[in-house]
Amino acid sequence: MTTSSPIALLDANVLFPFTLRDTLLRASGAGLYQIRWSDEILTEVTRNLVGKGRIAEDQAGRLRHAMETAFPEAMVTGYQRRLRDMRNDPKDRHVAAAAVHAGVTLIVTNNVIDFRDLPTGLAAVTPDAFMCDLFARSPEALAQVIQVQAEALRRPPRTVDDIVRGLGTVVPRFAALVGSMISGGRT
Repeated sequence: MTTSSPIALLDANVLFPFTLRDTLLRASGAGLYQIRWSDEILTEVTRNLVGKGRIAEDQAGRLRHAMETAFPEAMVTGYQRRLRDMRNDPKDRHVAAAAVHAGVTLIVTNNVIDFRDLPTGLAAVTPDAFMCDLFARSPEALAQVIQVQAEALRRPPRTVDDIVRGLGTVVPRFAALVGSMISGGRT
């Protein structure tokens, strides 16, 4: 992984949709950015996946274990003392505190409005804006991530078009960019 790759803390809501989560994890695994999260964020993800009936509790445990094993450097700990200094929405102060503690400059979230009053040097961006920025930095590498993702998914099988369509529901600008590139055969 290059030192110039961005470091981003992912909020729970961007790790909830399967296709977006899978793409974000694969993009980080490919070295396009460095991922960060906290125990509280991962607990929220698994609780919501189980609570909304997306996966069973044992599957949620396996998912979390796989994420933590694949990205051992991602876990941010010791941020709790910073909670009192955060001024953003109280329910998301733990996210901002973890980001500050980890020294990251980006929080990727669907709830940008909850992160309006952040410390200097820290910004909240939507997953669509984040993925578009990654695409601008490395379009071929990100298109390759999508192709490998489609090849790896077997239950159920997914095509590249399936992945792009799935991403289109949560990151539409990015899906249009990568879909146009892939369908143009430039990867």
